[in-house]
Amino acid sequence: MATPNGLRVPCPQAAVARALLFGLVLIQVAGVAGTTDVVVAYNITWKSTNFKTILEWEPKPINYVYTVQISPRLGNWKNKCFRTTNTECDVTDEIVKNVNETYLARVLSYPEDTSISTVEPPFANSPEFTPYLETNLGQPTIRSFEQVGTKLNVTVQDARTLVRADGKFLSLRDVFGKDLNYTLYYWKASSTGKKKATTNTNGFLIDVDKGENYCFHVQAVILSRRANQKSPESPIVCTSHEKGLATELFFIIGAVMLVIIIFIVVLSVTLHKCRKVRAGQSGKENMPLNAA
Repeated sequence: MATPNGLRVPCPQAAVARALLFGLVLIQVAGVAGTTDVVVAYNITWKSTNFKTILEWEPKPINYVYTVQISPRLGNWKNKCFRTTNTECDVTDEIVKNVNETYLARVLSYPEDTSISTVEPPFANSPEFTPYLETNLGQPTIRSFEQVGTKLNVTVQDARTLVRADGKFLSLRDVFGKDLNYTLYYWKASSTGKKKATTNTNGFLIDVDKGENYCFHVQAVILSRRANQKSPESPIVCTSHEKGLATELFFIIGAVMLVIIIFIVVLSVTLHKCRKVRAGQSGKENMPLNAA
């Protein structure tokens, strides 16, 4: 007998299936309800300067903990900062193994009570991070400078990094090679007009006006990068001819004083001899005639 359109015939098997499905959902909801205090991390960011790299995220956990995992793009996940209540994790020792590699991190959230466990804890992924292209350049340091005549010689000190090779820590120059450039901004101390010079070494030798004081600072630059190219500028330093002039003046005055002292001594000796000669002549003139 055909069933009229629009009418449904009850099916015991379907009802049982729906009941089982509803029960499974309730079990899962109950399981999740047991971990409602666990929050998935967000705002995961990489903070890196000269390859010193910290992973940061939010929020501050309450009644749960985090574990960080990090991996190269095609590598295996490695645990870092296991079951921590912090919202940052130092991953420098992992990324310096190959600063040209691209890394991915994830932050897993676990209940604080170790007796409660989930098969797969909730987690959030970080953006990808390539240290060679993305680490910030730290503020450079001027190691030495000297102005002689019309030449200004400036030497920049390379920062050390935690990247290792052959048992030693490498400098920025060791890591970046000729990709690392320095820009020198310089100007007369009595003026505001700036000039600049760029080099892919650590030294500058530029032409300046003789007798003028100059101020300058340097900045590290990676010209091959599309973004994040420049470092903060170094502190400003200035040359000072007043100190050199004072030194020269001191020596000149000293030399003049020495000449005057010598002249006085010679004059005193000469006068003394003249007095002796005169005294001798006077004595002869006053001698009695019979004494002759």
